[in-house]
Amino acid sequence: MNVLYALLNFYIFISYGKAAFLPRDTDSCSNELPEELVQEIAGYQDVVNEILQYVIEGNFKGQTYDELAKFVDKFGPRPSGSDTLEQSIDYMIQLTRDEDINNIVTEELEVPHWVRGEEKITMYEPRNKDIAVLGLGRSVTTPPEGITAEVVVVKNFEELTNLGRDNINGKIVLFNPIFTTYGETVVHRTQGAVKAAQMGAVASLVRSIAPFSINSPHTGSQNYVPDINKIPTAAITIEDADLISRLYKRGEKVVLNIQMQSTYDTKTSRNTLIDYKGTQDPDKLVIVSGHIDSWDVGQGAMDDGGGLFVSWAVPVILHRLNLRPKRTIRSIFWTAEELGLIGAYAYEEKHRNESDKINFIMESDEGTFAPLGLEVAGNQAARCIVAEILKLFESINASTLIESESPGSDIAVLVNTGIPGASLYNANERYFWFHHTDGDTMTVEDEHELDLGAAFWTAVAYVIADLSVDIPR
Repeated sequence: MNVLYALLNFYIFISYGKAAFLPRDTDSCSNELPEELVQEIAGYQDVVNEILQYVIEGNFKGQTYDELAKFVDKFGPRPSGSDTLEQSIDYMIQLTRDEDINNIVTEELEVPHWVRGEEKITMYEPRNKDIAVLGLGRSVTTPPEGITAEVVVVKNFEELTNLGRDNINGKIVLFNPIFTTYGETVVHRTQGAVKAAQMGAVASLVRSIAPFSINSPHTGSQNYVPDINKIPTAAITIEDADLISRLYKRGEKVVLNIQMQSTYDTKTSRNTLIDYKGTQDPDKLVIVSGHIDSWDVGQGAMDDGGGLFVSWAVPVILHRLNLRPKRTIRSIFWTAEELGLIGAYAYEEKHRNESDKINFIMESDEGTFAPLGLEVAGNQAARCIVAEILKLFESINASTLIESESPGSDIAVLVNTGIPGASLYNANERYFWFHHTDGDTMTVEDEHELDLGAAFWTAVAYVIADLSVDIPR
């Protein structure tokens, strides 16, 4: 399990320690690309329009939404290591074969299997109140009678340290950070239990990592480390976190009873690889991807059912339109993303000797709302090529390029090795309203926006896979 701990630590670093997004300098590419390449890319406008029309207005209109709805309504949540997840993988394989696409392989790997049991938090002082709660992934259990202790409230790790061990020992720590960005705020969820345990806390709670709430707790992954006492850890709602904080600031003693049960072991799961073979360079890959697992709340429609289905749609749409690019397009359905990018790490390790064959890698894992463009990692020449390709999507307002050192979640594992890649940049201002909650259902999804996303994803992948030049590293 030490290897898994190391992977989880690295996961936190690459996923949440990345640099701030930078808008593209629109003048920096003016002399970067040869005129012949600019003209070649412009020449794809007709095929891009064909794909857009077919998906947004033609025979594929509404099909991404319909297939996603069938999928999430049938399976609901698909936690890592569950039988439901494996059944959903089988379903996606058959759905693809039904489209006469049969170049499909699965790759087995060991994944975490954490099962949530009964969870309850009750405020005993200064008044009696039930507190809505969702335990964080891999949290240890409490004794059957629970843990009853006084609460200490802090905004961040600095406040925790400044309080000192004498003021923390034997108490419950509530981290109550105000949401700024997900990357900045989520560290209190992923690392809070360890930080609190180091100071002698008996349990840790975190204000849900979200900008908005209707009394909805947001779960998520957290990370224990070797040689630090594992304490129960959970998320509570923004409303309850603020209530407890107000009471605490007034000098009132807040006492909670926390009861949490769960089980934790490992199971076998699978990454799913679907290859739509290229005509000239079939060994070279353009990868599109999304993760098929989800948390155990909601339906996993938004996180990441939408990303899964726009990536499934790419070979399906191209096959229906009889469009076959020079390079192979590989759709990957990552498994066990939510508990630490486990599928991505396994793929990178298994295919490490073939990484030079990956021309470009893409992932959608922050919603499939209206596409605005791509968040791109790569050198200046790579970004300039992608920026030129994005000009083909001005008609759907999806031509923006955002620079990032580490886009996406799963693909960050491969981008970190030097492979150029991109994640979907979309109008997801409300994504973290529903993220990791019971609210992640089909109601959040919009049929037309899914059409736009599937069309955009397919056309971008096709152009990159068909260009006469590779994306440079």
